[in-house]
Amino acid sequence: MFIATNRFKIQPGREQEFEEVWRKRDTFLDGVPGFERFQLLRGPTNESETLYISHSTWGSREAFEDWTRSEAFRKAHGGAGGSKGLVLGHPQFEGFEKVL
Repeated sequence: MFIATNRFKIQPGREQEFEEVWRKRDTFLDGVPGFERFQLLRGPTNESETLYISHSTWGSREAFEDWTRSEAFRKAHGGAGGSKGLVLGHPQFEGFEKVL
């Protein structure tokens, strides 16, 4: 199993707008080999940001990496610029492989 996450720091007060971008976007993940599940998670808020994490579960690192090179990935991320101004800085990717 492989878990892929991206951390997003969002301007306080714009959380609903950010969530709506994710609700409306087409992920193109249905039918992608190895894809298991996606979640968008909201974390803590402080005076400067609200933390969100996109969390996807894959059968293997290879399945995830294959997806990142696919046409489905390009389509899913083609409109990523639409959230400019909402996100503070660039998303931070983290990948985890199951150990136990």
